Amino acid sequence: MEKEEILQKMIDEAKNIVFFGGAGVSTDSGIKDFRSVDGLYSQKFKYPPEVMLSIDLFNREPEEFYKFYKENLNCLDVEPNITHKYLKTLEDRGKLKAIITQNIDGLHTKAGSKKVLEIHGTIYQNHCVKCHKFYEAEKIFKSDGVPTCECGGIIKPDVVLYGEALPDCFLEAIELIRKADMLIVAGTSLLVQPANSLVRYYNGDKLVIINKSTTPYDKIANLVINDSLKEVFRKLK
Repeated sequence: MEKEEILQKMIDEAKNIVFFGGAGVSTDSGIKDFRSVDGLYSQKFKYPPEVMLSIDLFNREPEEFYKFYKENLNCLDVEPNITHKYLKTLEDRGKLKAIITQNIDGLHTKAGSKKVLEIHGTIYQNHCVKCHKFYEAEKIFKSDGVPTCECGGIIKPDVVLYGEALPDCFLEAIELIRKADMLIVAGTSLLVQPANSLVRYYNGDKLVIINKSTTPYDKIANLVINDSLKEVFRKLK
């Protein structure tokens, strides 16, 4: 039996599926990931990407931070791909109970999914660090230099930068995974902490990992598929 057939059987039998995804979910939409051959980690910047996207650099050199942020994380015109769309249909059928994503691109919401936990935040929410006024993402990406509030404060995207704590929804993600009868992990190397620890909270016998490369958690998975998400999800119904 093909691995996709096994996956389909698992989905058919499951009643409470949770999906946990990373950057690989959005690469088919044209968004670069971090650790692949063409990812951000393979490119040269003034500082390593983890520094360019750190709260320290935001506070210390906001001009340098925003130069990197605007050039590399602007996905306002990007559209959902087959994976986002399949998950929406799975939610509509009542099988998928939640999507937990490390991505900040908002594509699951754009695809129409309702229960989405963005544990690393989203580009679509931005607040002034001084008066906390909310700003749309368009204001950030279309501004010149460092975007500032009418009060004079710097506007910060509500994305979790290196050096910042995860939002409260991370605790909700733990509980959702604990209760799930199936956990699909896709498009993530499972190397980023503490997000990768979520896998350990799953107690069932339907842990599926779909990723082009191997992950540290493959050995505990019930099914591992090393292929592009597009190739896997186009075969499912």
